[in-house]
Amino acid sequence: MTGREEAGPAEPGGFRTYLRRRGRQTRGQARALRELADRYLLDPTAAADLDLARSFGRKAPLGLEIGFGMGQALVAWAQQRPEWNLLGVEVYQPGIGSAMLRLENAGSSNVRLLEAPAEWVLTHLVEPASLDEVRIFFPDPWPKKRHHKRRLVQPALARQVAERLRPGGLLWVATDWEDYAHWIIEVLDAEPGLAPRQPVRVETEPDAVTADAGAGARRAADRPLTRFEARGLRLGHRVWDLRYERKR
Repeated sequence: MTGREEAGPAEPGGFRTYLRRRGRQTRGQARALRELADRYLLDPTAAADLDLARSFGRKAPLGLEIGFGMGQALVAWAQQRPEWNLLGVEVYQPGIGSAMLRLENAGSSNVRLLEAPAEWVLTHLVEPASLDEVRIFFPDPWPKKRHHKRRLVQPALARQVAERLRPGGLLWVATDWEDYAHWIIEVLDAEPGLAPRQPVRVETEPDAVTADAGAGARRAADRPLTRFEARGLRLGHRVWDLRYERKR
């Protein structure tokens, strides 16, 4: 989950984010933004000339994490799937710096990052039926009813994701807010291009076995514990893992 709280300026293509873009950076994050951007960070202003396969230097299954926060889950995914190309989208600059540091330390070369809204990336950079998996872990729940319009998971985003997943491709959303979980289920159930991957609507405890379609893996191997999830668990929140796939 990304740093957040205030509405940001309009982004490329007129999209608006409601997350903090900038915040206090550590020295390491600032160094990463200076020195590692050429290695990991794509330029959204060059969208017309940006070819994802060329950016990775290979053709491979493509995964997308929307709102990767500080990068823990994204880097773990890169290590679990070195044969995949992974694209991370985030608007919080300290998080981008943190993710680049983690990638450097892990020696992962199969990840590229973009500082841009997810809707813009899906519209301008991702081809239809080109994604094998999309992950959205612990997006801001915007719990107040008057702020629900700011939630990331909306019908328009669900439609975009469905169009850009390959048939059978996976959308995986995790949240520790029950109200948001029900909202997400309602939105995704209403999207005609998506269907629940059974079993879905899984509530997990910190050490629970992931119940997705025979995965049989504990959380540490399947989805690393991020600091936002850990905070929710300390507050007594349950965690909902919601998995949908693009209809074949």
